[in-house]
Amino acid sequence: MKNKKVIKKDFETKFIGWVFIAAALMLWGGWVLSPHHVGEYLVVSDFSLIDEKLWNWIWMYRIHIFGWVIMAVAMFALASITLKKPYRVLIAPGVGMVVIGSITLAIASAFYYNFGAWGVGNTLGKSTSEIQEFMGSILYTNQYVTCFVRFGRVFSGVGLVLLGTGLVKWKIVQRWLGWFTMLLGLAAMGIIMGIPDNFEIYKPLFHIKALWLMLMGISILRRGVHLPELGT
Repeated sequence: MKNKKVIKKDFETKFIGWVFIAAALMLWGGWVLSPHHVGEYLVVSDFSLIDEKLWNWIWMYRIHIFGWVIMAVAMFALASITLKKPYRVLIAPGVGMVVIGSITLAIASAFYYNFGAWGVGNTLGKSTSEIQEFMGSILYTNQYVTCFVRFGRVFSGVGLVLLGTGLVKWKIVQRWLGWFTMLLGLAAMGIIMGIPDNFEIYKPLFHIKALWLMLMGISILRRGVHLPELGT
């Protein structure tokens, strides 16, 4: 029996599409509109730059963090309509790993958000020795957070490879978008695992991930989701 071509395009798929778009806008918009970007490690000069537009920086960071959370929501929503045989064997672990990676990155971002804003008050008007003491007190935690960032990106990469494989195999979305998903995941894994720690090298992939979210949202809104009924 041949596979029946079934295109699902209803309230569920519209919701999924818009959530993907919302994740892209919040994740990328919060980062782009932020008045200052911190690096792998917080340094003293970060606090004076953050203080110049403190509340703007705080709100943009909040939006950025919620972008990671909404991305996880988008993945759960996509999984909710594809968790049946045989799609779930690839979609479920793929979505699960992307969600784990996204939440890990949200937690890591929360560190920079919290200590960035907190550090403004803890360094303002303080002596050099007091500032050095404060920086030393957060260094240990900052070191762990860089691991959170790296592993969050790797986990997401693994998930995108699995998800992309499922999207391509069953043509759930346009095939080129499925391949894009797989290649994005492989690139994330390759950069983090194969290149010495350097957040600057990874930055282009962050923008590409935001583009991927936007393209997924637009594609699902316009074309729905292809869920073929497989013959037995």
